Amino acid sequence: MEPRAAQVRRREKRGRQQEDRPSREGEPHSGGNTEVHRGPDLVQWTQHMQAVKTQLLEQAQGQLMQLLDQAMWEAIQAYPPQDRPVPSIPPDSLHKTREPSLGKRKVFIIRKSLLDELMEVPHFRTIYHMFVAGLCVFIVSTLAIDLIDEGRLMMEFDLLTFSFGQLPLALVTWVPMFLSTLLVPYQALRLWERPQSGGAWALGVGLGCLLLAAHAAMLGILPVHVAVDYQLPPASRCVLVFEQVRLLMKSYSFLRETVPGTLWARGGEGIRAPSFSSYLYFLFCPTLIYRETYPRTPNVRWNYVAKNFAQALGCVLYACFILGRLCVPVFANMSQEPFSTRALVLSIMHATLPGIFMLLLIFFAFLHCWLNAFAEMLRFGDRMFYRDWWNSTSFSNYYRTWNVVVHDWLYSYVYQDGLWLLGGRARGAAMLGVFLVSAVVHEYIFCFVLGFFYPVMLLLFLVFGGPLNFTMHDRRTGPAWNVLMWTLLFLGQGIQVSLYCQEWYARRHCPQPQTTFWGLVTPRSWSCHT
Repeated sequence: MEPRAAQVRRREKRGRQQEDRPSREGEPHSGGNTEVHRGPDLVQWTQHMQAVKTQLLEQAQGQLMQLLDQAMWEAIQAYPPQDRPVPSIPPDSLHKTREPSLGKRKVFIIRKSLLDELMEVPHFRTIYHMFVAGLCVFIVSTLAIDLIDEGRLMMEFDLLTFSFGQLPLALVTWVPMFLSTLLVPYQALRLWERPQSGGAWALGVGLGCLLLAAHAAMLGILPVHVAVDYQLPPASRCVLVFEQVRLLMKSYSFLRETVPGTLWARGGEGIRAPSFSSYLYFLFCPTLIYRETYPRTPNVRWNYVAKNFAQALGCVLYACFILGRLCVPVFANMSQEPFSTRALVLSIMHATLPGIFMLLLIFFAFLHCWLNAFAEMLRFGDRMFYRDWWNSTSFSNYYRTWNVVVHDWLYSYVYQDGLWLLGGRARGAAMLGVFLVSAVVHEYIFCFVLGFFYPVMLLLFLVFGGPLNFTMHDRRTGPAWNVLMWTLLFLGQGIQVSLYCQEWYARRHCPQPQTTFWGLVTPRSWSCHT
């Protein structure tokens, strides 16, 4: 039997609990009602979960970077470079350093592309579906307008067929370019690494240098000769110039990574040259940094390969659609009017929307779809071809994250080698060298593809991009800086599309009877009025 005093205390406690229960509005407390009303508790719990969700989203990016840096640090500790001490950098401090330190080598690990990771989130996948649906509605609405105005569907592919004209000739030209890159750098390395007597070794070095000079001359002259003599259209020229630049960068990386160990090995013994199969794999895998081995995925997902190639093809078709619908009607007849500041400003505003569409399509088609398709076919594990450049609040971060493949090459062989030559404190000069090399190569690509010299890209890189890199640096944070970066990107793309389109049509409406040097380098759009 329970003591009477304990029974009394239990009744008093139950009575206090019933008095503390909130009653519904307009209803008295009921002593016999044992149901607890949970409305305020549910609201408080929902608010708490919303706060937790917001905090997790804010910390996700930083935590992801910390995990990746931890994995990179563990990889460096497990596989130290030959003849180099392992850098003693604590893993918890790696994510705090935005600029890599002098001597840091590219570390390859198995990881997905960022968009593939984001596509696993249903909310982001829905945003992607909305974007695709918007593009489809844009195409359907344009075709409907043509059907109403013209009485028929204007399914014209003239721009597409013109841009990719003479593509077989470009592909045939690529064959000797590739064979030269496949055979000459590797053979030159074999000539340098053979342990021979002094005179024979010097002869081998001279022969190897001669082969490399012929290889560089062939890669530099053959595509230009074919493009100029046969008047290749822009898309076919893109194939040649991109392969020309890619093969030159691949050749340099292979020699830069293997020659130092071959020539200056300890004890005077040359290091064994890498296998030919590793070099052949490097020429096709989506990276510009040579390693004898890369992390590999276990199998090939051919449906993933087909999906990425299909998406890349869709981006090409949509880019032609944008140029044909939004650019050609605006710029085709601009040369018939006198040049004025008003017309220039209006044309830049008209070109802003198609310009940013072209930027996004190029990014998605090449840096995501094309590179991921080749990475999947070759089972190449490291898919970090870009980072979250769209979240950048500074142009310095944008330049590092937009194209990681090219940035790794510039950082390893221009920036770091520049610091080694000029001294560890000459970071400004080394960074200026990176900007100069990047600007010149970009301008060369535009000149090659379009067939004329109009240094819009060069001026945007050096005159605006360089100062913005130092003024909008990593200490600039906050949403306002991201809005400013996107605004400048919109304007920059509008300027490029407007000026290049004007020059393209001006050179067709006002051809010169005689080709002169000044005629090639002077903008025709400034003086062409038909």
